[in-house]
Parts: sequence; C-alpha cells; structure tokens
Amino acid sequence: MASVQVSLPLPVLPQGWAADRDFKPIGHLSDANDRNIEPVGPHFLAHARRKRHKRTFSEDDRIQAQVNVKKVEDDDEDDISEPEDPLMLQREAKDWKGQDHYAVLGISKYRHRATEDQIKRAHRKKVLKHHPDKKAAAGGTEDDQFFKCIQKATEVLLDPVKRRQFDSVDEAADVEPPTKKETQKGNFYKLWGKVFEAEGRFSNVHPVPKLGNEKSTKEEVENFYDFWYNFDSWRSFEYLDEDVPDDNESRDQKRHVERKNQNARRKKKTEDTARLRKLVDDCLALDERIKKFRQQEHAQKNKRRIEKEAEQKRLAEEAAKAKEEQAKLQAEKEAAEKAEKADAKKAKEAAKNAAKKNKRVVRGAVKEGNYFHGAGDAPASQIDSALHDVDAIITRIDNEELATLTGKLNGKKDAGEIKQILQDEVKRLVGAGKLKEGEMKSLS
Repeated sequence: MASVQVSLPLPVLPQGWAADRDFKPIGHLSDANDRNIEPVGPHFLAHARRKRHKRTFSEDDRIQAQVNVKKVEDDDEDDISEPEDPLMLQREAKDWKGQDHYAVLGISKYRHRATEDQIKRAHRKKVLKHHPDKKAAAGGTEDDQFFKCIQKATEVLLDPVKRRQFDSVDEAADVEPPTKKETQKGNFYKLWGKVFEAEGRFSNVHPVPKLGNEKSTKEEVENFYDFWYNFDSWRSFEYLDEDVPDDNESRDQKRHVERKNQNARRKKKTEDTARLRKLVDDCLALDERIKKFRQQEHAQKNKRRIEKEAEQKRLAEEAAKAKEEQAKLQAEKEAAEKAEKADAKKAKEAAKNAAKKNKRVVRGAVKEGNYFHGAGDAPASQIDSALHDVDAIITRIDNEELATLTGKLNGKKDAGEIKQILQDEVKRLVGAGKLKEGEMKSLS
C-alpha cells in the first residue's frame, strides 16, 4: 500500500521570543557512562583474519574461495557424487539437446525424481569444479564448453515446462522389459514391476496401480491391466522439435517447420502408444495369474454346467416319473371306467333280461287267469283286450315296479287273485296319474 507524506511547517516563534528568557525545559539529560565497544560482523572478521595471517585482500579472497569449495564438496560428497565420463566432458555446448542433463549435473541416479534442491546443489558443485577461471588459475585451458553444458542443464531442469519436455523423451529412465527366458528364470513381479514403475512416470492419473504379486485378487489384476490398456500419458515429445526460425521475413518457412513438428509429435505419440500396448500384451501373456484365473473360471463354468446338467436330468426324471404316474392313473381310470361300463352293461343286460322275464311272468299270469274271462275259453277279443291292458300297465311302470308286480304274481294260479293284483296295480297307477280311470276295460 502506497504511503502519502505531508510536509507540515514548524510553528512560527512569537515575536520577541528569547531562549534565555522564554525557554522552559520539560526534562533533563542523564549523566554520561563509559562503555566498552567491540567490533563485530563479517567485515571485521575478515579484517582480523587478514591481520592475523598477514594477507592481502586478494590473497585472503582466493584462500577463502578454496575453503568454500572444499566445504561444498565435503557437504555434497555423500549425496551427489558420480564419476564423470571423459567423453561427456568433451561435449560441445551447441549440441545441448543431445546431452543427458542429469548426467551432466551428476544426478543421473535420481533423474525425474531429483528435487529442486538437489539440482541446485549439483549445479553449485559442478560450477565450483569446472568454472573456467578456476581451470585457468590451476594452469589449465580456458575451455568453457562443458561449463556451458552445465549451465544449460541447470536452466532446463529448473524450468518446470522444459524439464517436463526433457523427461518426456528421457530414454535413460526407461527400464527394458525382460525377455521370456529372463522372466522364467527370475521373479516375474519384480522384473515387470520395475518396467511399469518406470512407465508410470508419464501417467496423468494417480495413483498408478502396482503389478502386485501372486496373492493379488482377480479384481486387482483386472484393474491393473485395464489401467494400462487405457493409459493416459502426458508425453508430448516437444523436446525433439526442430527449432523454429525467428526470422520474421520467412513466415512460410516458420509455419512449415511448425506443421512438421506437429506431425512428428503425433507420429511419435502413436508409436509410443503402440509400444506401450505391446508391452502390456507381452506382460499379460506371461502372467501366471491370468492362467490361474482362467482355470478357476473354466472349473467354475464346468461346475455350473455339471450342476445344470444334473438339475436338467433330475427335472427330466421327475417329469418322466410324473408322466408315467399320470399314464398309470389314466390307464387305471380308463380300466375302471371300462369295467364300470361293462358292469353297467351287464347290469343293464341283466335288468333287461329280468324285465323280459318279468314281462313274460305278468303275461303268463294273465294267461293263467284265462285273460280275465271266467269259465270256458276266452274269445279272441277278450284275449286282445286283456293283453293290451297288461302291456299298458307294463309300459307305465319301471323295472323295479315291474319286479315288485312280478313278485306278487309269481306262483299265483287263481284267476280271481291274479285279476285282483292287477286291479290293485291299476288303482296305484291311476292314483299316481300314470293311468286314467276306466282306461283298463278288462280290469274294471
């Protein structure tokens, strides 16, 4: 927040004001004390060191620089210490795109895992060792090519965008997949786990699932391979782009180079996707867990199939048994109905025969009673009338009534008694409404 300063003038003393007369003190000064003052600070220490060792300013600066270098080297010895490749030290600064920035700074064992602090410490150590002035002071050449390589490596690795672009194409961080022979001899999960751990640094999705081990569940294994078959990578391959000319007069050339770079990126992206897909395919083909899960699934399918077939067989047997039982019941029913019909037919035949016999008995009784004529032979008209009336009675009664009537007439020889029995039957039928009064003339 900006501050505003306002200058206020001092008040004007009254006219005729005099200090010896008008001054009024409002306090008083304390008495003076004697105190010892000691010089401190880096400049006094430097002065004291020069006086003690009888050095000039330049001598002291040179010796102190050497002490500082030794101190930095001692501090970083355990953390950042890699032997330098003689060929790397001969690299030209203009070929900086082809250099391994992590190896130049001596932190190749950390690579994409290196922190900003480790990069700065490695840079400080390399600068102290390869600064051209130090080489010249030591009697060497003033070649600054590798020093420029150091500066470029630090510039790239301390810039998040540039470092991401370099890490996108850092093949030194890749782990070669093991061969089938190596996998069979070694630990599958350890060998392939390192491969996918290295590939996982390109993932946009976190956390990246682990390969696991032989105790991993089917769900965990399926999630692992689903993740890698649908891998979302941030690799863009800009680091390998051809430099775009800055000349404003060659705009067409600039656009041509940009299109060329875009096409090259897409091609490399497609090739990398195919490479990763093949990598996952090879791992999947060698994964014993997949074979185990397939065997378990096959056994489960066989178990379900066997159970299904057994259930179908049981249902078929029950259906056949039910059908057989139903057929048996149907046969028994048909046999019973047939027997019943036969019995009914026999009964009907018997009843019919009994009725015929009873009718003969009734007619015979009429004949035995001389057709209701009395003494002497009955004329033909009397016979016809008597038989007609008896047939009329027979047609109006059922078999049971006929049997009852036959029982009454059976064994009767007296004409009068036979006629009386028939007359009583006529009266019964008249009372039942089956005959009319006076309709049976021969029995009146």
